[in-house]
Amino acid sequence: MTVTSISLRGGEMDPRKFFPWIEKITQLDGPNILRLKGIIALKDDPDRYVVQGVHMIIEGDHQRPWKDGEKRETRLVFIGRELDREKLERTFKACEA
Repeated sequence: MTVTSISLRGGEMDPRKFFPWIEKITQLDGPNILRLKGIIALKDDPDRYVVQGVHMIIEGDHQRPWKDGEKRETRLVFIGRELDREKLERTFKACEA
């Protein structure tokens, strides 16, 4: 099995779409997700939200406020086997605010 990484970048995320999406991805593809981590820019949230996970276990928390001039973008990396890049990119984009 080949281990690959998929890096996703986007703008601010809609929390009502993002959280159900990340839960679903980790439940469906969890056995193949060796690691995931990211910094999430949530709409109307002054803090950076940091998320990390292994397989089906995922956790996240507010980290610190976004700094003045800091680009509010979402960056998320999946490391795993047999990950569907097209599906991840498409469904991730659908979570943008």
